[in-house]
This record gives sequence, structure tokens and C-alpha cells, in this order.
Amino acid sequence: MTTDKTSKLDTLIKQLDLKEHISAFSSFFSRDSALYIEGDQELHFKYIQALDKLEFKAPPKVSDFSTIKLHLKKRGVLNFEQVFEVIKVVRYFRYFKNKEVDGLIGQWMDKFVIDDRFLEIEEFFAQDGTFAESKDETLYGLAQRIKEHKNEMSASMKRLTSTSKISPYLIDSQIHFVNDEECLLVRGGFNHVLKGAVVGRSSSGGFYVSPDSILKSKEKIRFINQEREAIFYSYAKEFSSKLAELQPFINFIDKEFTKFDNYQARVLFAKSSNLKLIKSQKDSKIILDGFIHPALHRAKPINVDFSKNILMVTGVNAGGKTMLLKSILASAFMAKYIIPMKLNEHKSHIGNFKNILSIIDDPQSVKNDISTFAGRMKEFSNIFKYNSALVGVDEIELGTDSDEAAALFKVILDELIKKGQKVVVTTHHKRLASLMADRDDVELMAAIYDEEARQPTYEFMQGIIGKSYAFETASRYGIANKIVDEAKVVYGDNSEKLNLLIERGSQLERELKQKHKIVDDKLEKIRLKELELKAQREELYKELEEQKQALKRSYDVAISEAKTAAKAGDTKAIHRAMNKANKKLPKQEPKEIIQNTKFEVGDIVKYHSQKGKIISMKNDKEATIEMDGLKVRVKTKHLKHTKIIKPKPTTQVKVSVEKKAGLKCDLHGMRADEACEVLDKFLSDALLNGWDEVIVYHGIGTGKLSYAVKNFLKAHPRVKKFEDAPQHMGGFGAKIVSL
Repeated sequence: MTTDKTSKLDTLIKQLDLKEHISAFSSFFSRDSALYIEGDQELHFKYIQALDKLEFKAPPKVSDFSTIKLHLKKRGVLNFEQVFEVIKVVRYFRYFKNKEVDGLIGQWMDKFVIDDRFLEIEEFFAQDGTFAESKDETLYGLAQRIKEHKNEMSASMKRLTSTSKISPYLIDSQIHFVNDEECLLVRGGFNHVLKGAVVGRSSSGGFYVSPDSILKSKEKIRFINQEREAIFYSYAKEFSSKLAELQPFINFIDKEFTKFDNYQARVLFAKSSNLKLIKSQKDSKIILDGFIHPALHRAKPINVDFSKNILMVTGVNAGGKTMLLKSILASAFMAKYIIPMKLNEHKSHIGNFKNILSIIDDPQSVKNDISTFAGRMKEFSNIFKYNSALVGVDEIELGTDSDEAAALFKVILDELIKKGQKVVVTTHHKRLASLMADRDDVELMAAIYDEEARQPTYEFMQGIIGKSYAFETASRYGIANKIVDEAKVVYGDNSEKLNLLIERGSQLERELKQKHKIVDDKLEKIRLKELELKAQREELYKELEEQKQALKRSYDVAISEAKTAAKAGDTKAIHRAMNKANKKLPKQEPKEIIQNTKFEVGDIVKYHSQKGKIISMKNDKEATIEMDGLKVRVKTKHLKHTKIIKPKPTTQVKVSVEKKAGLKCDLHGMRADEACEVLDKFLSDALLNGWDEVIVYHGIGTGKLSYAVKNFLKAHPRVKKFEDAPQHMGGFGAKIVSL
């Protein structure tokens, strides 16, 4: 994160009174980390939720691996502190793997395959990071020798303090350590009785002197330490060589530990203060239920629905308007960074905003020669640079005339909404609130004032414009009643009535808009119902068409079967084919219909769910019916006249075949018109019998009959073709006709 972004983030945290909360949260990190977790926020939140279900110890404090990885990449030698930083992370992941957890965290831990070479290094380090010299015999021996020399030095110093020559110069008999040197604290003039080097001065004017008598022991210890350092260096080279071979895994655990550190810090911080974890959603809606700003103690929980584009908060002075604004912005900020907070996470919903901007402080600056209003205008001009941001403006009217400001800020807010901004505003401008109240995307909210107790309740009501209660607030904070009463007189009844009219007019306008919305919703439901009915009608029509087509296909099949029967030849074959055709016709069941007629003896009627027959009638109002052998007297108004109506008989194809001597028609000796009439009947019979080909004899003669037959056959719609018969069948005097 750049310095500029970090500065803006720090400023926002300070403006929203979150500095202490963020500082407490940051203390749970094992290493310095940014608030935002890079990557897929949905996936990060799933891991955080999974980790929240587990009990585990916090990871140790770990430094950044950048320098360590750079040394390993260049085959450099790490010191023991750097080696131990790697060991701490490896040990912690081994601890978590040994817990053998299931689910998402278990799957994550399965990715860590820790090489045995880490164990070869780990055994040389205690839990606090000190090198286990006892693992090396030479080092252990050198440590014992150093211990002996130090004991000698201590004994020598004690002997010095007990000598009579030095006693008068000693300020105290303690052995002091200054700059890692054992020394005595003595007064001036000590050089006559004590040889040594001055290593420091005390605040009282004394001298810290390291005696020459222990120089020999110090020198021996120095040589031993050099020998030890050489051995330590050889171990450091060995460890660094092994870690260099494990660089890919070290890079992996470094990245994964940073991610795990972000998760565990949020989980353990939430558990430590009974806070809730909630992330921002993929929209711009904000609904808070039971939210408590972390800077407040014993505060009343905030409940607010900020689903619209603008939330305008009005009402009593010192009634919590500014804190409500900060709470809304703070909740969005903490949800964006998945920072635990106090709220009902099941009923709350917080949208996601790329930028969260606030105009809260008074921007007036003598140094920059800028007024309050000018500063506000400069801040608003900066806000116009952003799109889709959450903006909070406290006391929007600050620094200028109220009527002019109302018109100006109304237009400014309109433009911000066009740019996709979501704005929460606190104001005492009843005029501004009333100007904005006609928008559907504006939500009004008022701080509630207790008239009887004469103090704010720190609660809020949505949908109204609230009074400022300036006079009451002044009295509550110590302004004399006399001054307040005079101010009320100056303010006048007319001004008060005007404010009441503005508040009432705005309320009525919003109520009317709500009623319009209800009517519009009902009309929309009716429209949707009409569309649904239209769709159902079209579906029924489609179904009816399908049934008609199916019925047509059934009739086509039946007709085809009938033609096949006609072609059959003998009567039995014809009947079999006709029966088969009838079976393919759709069947129609009898339908029961209600007839509204007078009842008579012998009628079939329905009494409730039972059917019976009228066997006698006393008059038009009573009848005796018989149902399953049981006779019952009932009133005719309880009867329904039922009659079984048989459906109309279905169409059946019947063919009457007239026996013919053969497939020929002899027209010899007939006139042209008579011949055409006989030929027409012949062809009809042939078609009905299913014949495809016939022969017509007309003779040669004068040619008139032949000409008439040709013209008739040409005009007949069912004649496919015709030609002169072969010579043995009549030649030019006959025609072979194809049907």
C-alpha cells in the first residue's frame, strides 16, 4: 500500500474513532500486516469461519522473511536469530497438523509436507530460541571454562571490596555491570589504591572502575568466546546450507503463514472481546441490527435500514446524529476489511464499497486562509472524483446561509447519486430535508427527544424530519432560562409554525408516496396475473391444437384403413379392415350433464354425492327417492337432475361395393352425352373399389364418340393418364385409363 493510501486510511480511521479498536486488533497479528487481505474475499471468509470453530493457541511473533529469503537465494549465512524465525513458523504448522482437524482447515494443513531436515535443525533450538550448546561436547566444555573464569573474577572482586585500603573509596560493596564490564563504584582519588579502567560515571559523581586484577580472566574468556563463535558460525553455515535447499518450501510457508496470520488475528480478536465476524456483500445495501460503535461504552445499539441512496438524519442537538453517521461508515469499513465488531450478524447486511469517504471535521484553517464553507466546498469537489463510494457528511449546512445552502446541497446530492454514490448526511436544514424528501431513494431519520425528561434518547425513528430542540439543549447545558426565553420570543411563533408546517408537509408527502407505491405494487401484481392468465390461455390453445392434430391423424389413419378394406376384394376381408379402421377412431365417453327441469317420477337425480331414482312425489317440494335399495324422502331443492347423455355417434366409414363383371366399360352405340354419363359413374365405382387401372371401349366409327371420351378423360380430376389399348385389347377403339 502506498504512503498516500496509508495516510488516507489512517485519517479515515481517526475520523471514524476507530484508532483504538484497530490498534487492539493489530496486536493480535504475529507479524506486521496490512488490514486488507489480498485475493478472493469469499474464500478468505470461509477459512476464517472454519478457523473460528476451532480451539487453538496463537502463533508466536514472527519477523518478515524478506531478508532471510534474500540471503538464502544468494547462498549467504543466516545468524541464529534468522534461522529460528523459520523454525518458529515450521514448528507452528507442525503443531496445527498434529491437531488432525477436519474440513477446510484440515485440507489446508494437508498441503504442508514438512521435510525431516527441519527436525535436524530444530533440535538445536529451545522453545525460547536459545542455542542448545549441550548438543555439542566442545561447546559444552567451553561454556564450563567460561563459567569457571567468571567465578574467579567474582571471587577476585569480592576480595577487593573487603580490603581496608579500598573500603574508604567504595560508594557501595556491589559488583556493577556497565557496558558488559564487571566494575566497582568508587569515589574520586581511588587511583591511589586501585588500578583499573574507568568505564562510566554515576549520576552522583562516582566512577565505575573495572580493576586490572580481573583483566587476565577477561582475556581468557574473550579467547574462549572467539573459539565458541567459530563453532557457532560453522553451525550457522550448516543450517543455512540445509535451508537453502528448502527454499521452495520456505517461500510457500512464508506466504501461507501471512494468510493464516490474517485469519487467526481476526478469529482470536473476535473471541477475546465477544465480537462478531461479518464480511461485506456484493451490493450497496446497509442494514444494521444491534450495532455498537467500538469507541462507545454502555451505548444503545443502533438499528438502521440504509437500503436507499441517501440517508438524511435530522433531529435534536447532541442526540447522536454524528455517532450514527460514524457508525454506518465504520461498519462498512470493518466489513470491507473483515474486522470483528459488535452487532447481530444474522440480521445485519453490509454492502461493499471501493471507497469510503467522510466530511466530518471543520476544515477551517487560518494558516491556509480558508473558511469553513470554502473548505467544505473543496472537500465536496474531491468527492466528485470518485464513483460508487460511501460518503458521510456531518452537519452539511456548516458555514453558510441555510436557504442558499439548502438549494446548493440539494443539487450536489442529486449529482452525487447520479455518479453512483451512497450518501449519509446529518443536518439541521429542515428546508434541505423537505427538498430531498420527494425522492424515492431518500430515507429520512430523526433523533428522538424525550419531551418529559427534556433530554435526547439516543434513539432514532425512520421516515420523519426531526426538530433540533436548540432552546431545550441550551437550557440542558447551563444557559440561563431568562436568555433562552428571550431567544424564544425573538424566534417567534410564526417561525415555529413554519417549521412545523415543513415537517408536517414532508411527512404527508412521504405518506402519499408510500400509498402510491402500495397501489403501484397492486397494479403490478394484477399485470403479472394477466400475463400469467394469457400464458395459460396460450398453453391451453396450444394443447387444443395438438389434440386436434392428433385427432386429424387418427381420422387419416382410419380413412387409409377404409381404402385398404375397399381394395380387399372379398366381403370378409372388407369387414376385417373396416373393424380395424373403426378401432383407430377416437372413442368418446358418455358425459354427465345437469338438466335444470322439473322433477318427475322415474327421473334419475343426485342427492348430495349419491344417485337415486324418484319413485313418488308429494308435491313439487318433496320427493321420495330410492338409492341402493334405501328409500328416502327429501326436499326437491336438495336434488339435482342428472341424465346420462350418450355422445353423438362417431363417424364410421362404410363402403358398399357393387359387384362388377370386370374392370371394363363398353360405350359402343351410345351418344356422346349418354356415354359420358355412363363413363362418369363407372370411374366413380372404380375409385370406390380401389381400382388403379380400367379399360374403356368406345370403338372407331366416325370418331365422335372417341373424341368425346378423350375430352372427358382429360377433364376428370382423378384420371392420372390414359392411352390407346394394345392391338389385342381393341387398339384405337379402346383406352387404358390410370386412376
